[in-house]
Amino acid sequence: MEYWEEINKKLKPWIDNELNKTVVDLFAGCGGLSLGFEANGFKTIGYEMDEPASKTYNENLIGECVNKKLTLDSRYPKADIVIGGPPCQPFSVGGKQLGLKDSRDGFPIFLAAVRQLDPEVLLFENVRGMLYKNKWYLKEVIQELEKLGYHLNYSLLNAVDYEVPQNRERVIVIGSKNKINLPKKVNRKVTSGQALGDLPFQFDDNSKFFTESMDRYVANYEKASSCINPRDLYLDRPARTLTCRNLAGATGDMHRVRLKDGRRRRITVREAARLQSFPDWFEFSGTETHQFNQIGNAVAPNFAFHLASNIKDHLIGEVSHQCNVTENDQYLLFEDAAIYQSR
Repeated sequence: MEYWEEINKKLKPWIDNELNKTVVDLFAGCGGLSLGFEANGFKTIGYEMDEPASKTYNENLIGECVNKKLTLDSRYPKADIVIGGPPCQPFSVGGKQLGLKDSRDGFPIFLAAVRQLDPEVLLFENVRGMLYKNKWYLKEVIQELEKLGYHLNYSLLNAVDYEVPQNRERVIVIGSKNKINLPKKVNRKVTSGQALGDLPFQFDDNSKFFTESMDRYVANYEKASSCINPRDLYLDRPARTLTCRNLAGATGDMHRVRLKDGRRRRITVREAARLQSFPDWFEFSGTETHQFNQIGNAVAPNFAFHLASNIKDHLIGEVSHQCNVTENDQYLLFEDAAIYQSR
């Protein structure tokens, strides 16, 4: 089975009535993170202020995405899990670095939701800088969550280690009232070529080919940035990170395919979606720029699938442990009763 065929079947939303767990997804975007959870049987409720992204979520997922801007006073329905990718304006080194006191920051909203809902599990993702030059802020957030009784585990994970055909590093923080582990790496690397199949070689008159001036601009960009190899898409390896900038913007860093005749063209929305591990049935709303931005901002759904599967195993394991403890307690009660009656 080809990779994209596998993804089309694997990442299908469904509801596990036996699990019966609801997820609130804050700053949900087009639903990449929620898709990973719905493909594991979780019910989801998303919140997203961008209208085209919210529409994409609602047209593809089972759960509803509420199109609104979140505040510290936002109220949410009962949920067992809180997830999201809070925006982080305070990360600017040149800024005031106010942390949780910065009104532009999404983390106070995420923390307010956790305080309100008291979920069994929480998860958030963010850029790699949160683990390095901005680790002071990560520690600040973690301290607040620990005060609420959560055991936290976090690390810099690369989506390429979780069956995504793209090098995409993200800080993943997961928390539970009991200790919880991060998902183990998957021993399988997927290349761009395996994800795209024949798409790179399909083009028509509407394809966006580089002009001579664009080729010169890219050559100058690569020379100035000391690029050893052209930053084209190489089909024998995973892609470099997809961002809003290098998808939607006409930059020297733009993702592009080099054809056999030497011409280069900008990748399409569907090609970008496949490199992010979105299924082919997943349709994006809005203009082409809106669609590229949704893809660039999203958590890769197959990465999200592994994160959600890890949480599901944790929750099922807790239920199993509780059942075992109950049975053991019953045994001890019967044993104590037998000793008492023998006296």
